[in-house]
Amino acid sequence: MRGVFVTGTDTGIGKTMVAAWLVRSWRADYWKPVQSGIAEGLDADVVRRVAPETAIHPSAFMLNEPLSPDQAARLDGVAISLDDFHLPETSNSLVVEGAGGAMVPLNDRHMMIDLMARLGLPVVLVARSGLGTINHTLLTLEAMRHRGLAVAGVIMSGPPNDANRQAIEHFSGIGVVAQLPLLSGADGLPGHPPLTWRPWEIQP
Repeated sequence: MRGVFVTGTDTGIGKTMVAAWLVRSWRADYWKPVQSGIAEGLDADVVRRVAPETAIHPSAFMLNEPLSPDQAARLDGVAISLDDFHLPETSNSLVVEGAGGAMVPLNDRHMMIDLMARLGLPVVLVARSGLGTINHTLLTLEAMRHRGLAVAGVIMSGPPNDANRQAIEHFSGIGVVAQLPLLSGADGLPGHPPLTWRPWEIQP
């Protein structure tokens, strides 16, 4: 399948806006396997505002509280299992957006990184551009490398920072394929041209 799994080094770093940008650039479908904090709004609605024609596949889990999936599921009386997740059937490209960071728990045995491994898509890592990102990004990339995941590239979110970009590329060997300002869903993507990079065209 042509697609990517979008994860982040943290929560609240613009991951959904990056996913929306990829969806709009590639005219791809969108899927958020686990959505928590539904009373505060859905990430799928943000994507729909940015790319109104997007086909959005239903989440496997819709959880009430804005907490990590394991905690939110526990409060809702729901048990999350990796067996509950299957890639949607589509002939289109697919952008999958994780919840929180790569190591956020899904249950008492598995984390988001295990779901990435199960789905088998190349990973796009969204990272902050500012202070602290080198450590957070390199640790996340190392964890994914240890799990044997194919990392397609890093997208930095926030004001451009060439020194941090160069350090991440130097120490990880992974390219920073784009830099995007930290935007909210209300901002949309004004003036941002489509991303022509297609990771499935370079993956072995």
